[in-house]
Amino acid sequence: MIKSVKNKKFYEFWIALRYTNLKNTNQFISFISLTSIIGITLGVMALIIVLSVMNGFQSELKSKILSVTSHLEITKPGRDINDWQQIEKSIKKNIGIDGVAPYVQDQAMISVGKRNRGVIIRGILPEIETDVSDINTKIKSGSYHLNPGKYEILIGSNLARYLGVSVGDKIAMISSKSNFSAAGIIPRIKRFNVSGIFDSGMYEYDAGLAMINLKDAQKFFKTNKSISGLRVELKDIDDTEKISSYLKKTFSYDPFIYVSDWRSQHANLFAAIQLEKKVMFIILTLIIAVAAFNIVSTLVMGVTEKRSDIAILRTIGVTQKSIMYIFIMQGFIIGILGTLLGIFFGVTISLNIEIIVPFFERIFDTKFLPKDIYQISVVPSEVMITDVYRIGLMGLLLSLVAAIYPSYKASKIEPAEALKYE
Repeated sequence: MIKSVKNKKFYEFWIALRYTNLKNTNQFISFISLTSIIGITLGVMALIIVLSVMNGFQSELKSKILSVTSHLEITKPGRDINDWQQIEKSIKKNIGIDGVAPYVQDQAMISVGKRNRGVIIRGILPEIETDVSDINTKIKSGSYHLNPGKYEILIGSNLARYLGVSVGDKIAMISSKSNFSAAGIIPRIKRFNVSGIFDSGMYEYDAGLAMINLKDAQKFFKTNKSISGLRVELKDIDDTEKISSYLKKTFSYDPFIYVSDWRSQHANLFAAIQLEKKVMFIILTLIIAVAAFNIVSTLVMGVTEKRSDIAILRTIGVTQKSIMYIFIMQGFIIGILGTLLGIFFGVTISLNIEIIVPFFERIFDTKFLPKDIYQISVVPSEVMITDVYRIGLMGLLLSLVAAIYPSYKASKIEPAEALKYE
């Protein structure tokens, strides 16, 4: 008998598997084991879904931001740029640059009837702007083209809705800078024709940004032929930091030139998302930890029930080390089952969350993310394999740690003492 046990390969695993079989154990212990598996499953599933949604939000925000902003911007804060053609030539020398476009930007008041709203006015060259943004693909109605001298304007969908205007309507633009004359201060006002309405998907831009032709902006804001800055598009967005550093060195001769990238422009937003991801990871990890430590209760009760079995195994030659392995393996099997089920359901739900959320919105007749409140009106999801690996390993590790103490106690059971009252 001893020989047969010792020669059987992986016999600890097979015994552990038998002990894990819910049909072969006490009903109460079976219930606790099932609870442990379900707890780990729910914890792992919730963590994968939450991180996937957070990743989706980050990617969606990134996409929407880059549809109206550029990868890099070259400006002179508080000053206009006069020699921008020379700066443009220097920028284009870098092989990582995909496009460069000048712009004029200032604040103004847009007025229609009794409705007024302060907005950012950006003067662009439509034929070049497509090199640094995707705004031409976001046109909801009307035309993207802004003909110079005709004072045409592109406005966001939310701004158009607030003002109650559509394509072809006229709006009044009042500059933040006034004209000074002998008669006093005269507001600088110009009527513009709404040529198009864009929808970027971000409320911040759709409600507070308007675009006009660069030449019209230079006339209206009286900047002559100077510009506010240059927008730069990179061939590879991952090179943002490298090329930004290169351009800073290139223009180090002018202390007024400032190079900023899309990350620094929205640093607070992305920092907030990263912080939320970390906090949610910690909170949900604690949930998995609680579920994993249910394994301690399961194994303690299992050891108590199997004292006679342990004594018999020790009697036929099974070592303390093997006894410990048996119960560690049992806890590990529970952890594996819970983790694998959690990964399966978590990944499945995450990949189909854009279908699941609208389904519940229709059932309950509600909108989880109203467009006028949140920057993103849908619940995006992006499953990252690294997150899945990390969560899976963490679930297994916690299960393994939870199984150590009961396994150690099982290995210390003396055969004679255990069989004394049998």
